[in-house]
Amino acid sequence: MVQDFGGAARFAVENYGDSALARRFGVKRYPAIFVDDILVATPKDFGFFGKGEGTDTGRYAPLKSAASHRRFRADLTRMVKLVLAGRTDLARARARTAQGGEIASLPALSLVGLDGAPIRRKALAGRVVVVEFWATWCPPCRGTLAWLGDVARRHGDRVTVVALAVESDEPGVRAVMKELGAPITWAMATPALARKFGDISAVPTLFVFDRDGRTRSVHYGAPPELHAEVEAELDALLAPRR
Repeated sequence: MVQDFGGAARFAVENYGDSALARRFGVKRYPAIFVDDILVATPKDFGFFGKGEGTDTGRYAPLKSAASHRRFRADLTRMVKLVLAGRTDLARARARTAQGGEIASLPALSLVGLDGAPIRRKALAGRVVVVEFWATWCPPCRGTLAWLGDVARRHGDRVTVVALAVESDEPGVRAVMKELGAPITWAMATPALARKFGDISAVPTLFVFDRDGRTRSVHYGAPPELHAEVEAELDALLAPRR
């Protein structure tokens, strides 16, 4: 799309964790789209990875649909044209407002795991809970799931790991479940469940909740430091209370 402007526009990519622009706007997830310093699209606009996602919310979801691509391209093109024409006032008036998307505590859960057992928040009380949103088509997710299996083995019943599959077919999820053999709770995530977690716009997304159900951290993607950071958090959360 940028090429359509004949060199008048340039496309740049920034790591959301290192972006001063993202920090300035309080953007804590990805993807987020800016034209200069005008926020055009937030992670919320791209929805979550869930079958049955509708387009009645005004977001570009499901993003892989041709209609969503056309809508996103048209909106972005309109904003670039306004900026190039010097109409930044009008562009800013149409800009998006950043939404953190962070949740304060573990949402109420009412689903059945792939082993047939119910998953309820009440049953998780008193445990540290790790929730990973993943998809069968996501290569980094395999690595995080294998690692989370090791985490579950080390900590036993003090930590519950829940793997929620999005935009995936159940047979494929069961195949990964069998392949990894990880002692974690596996389940299919519905769009409604993803919304309870503040909407999921990328996989893997990992939540850590303390023994009182409060959100302690949220991790997006699979950066090199992910394992060390989460394991340090778990050690702190599992330390004896004073």
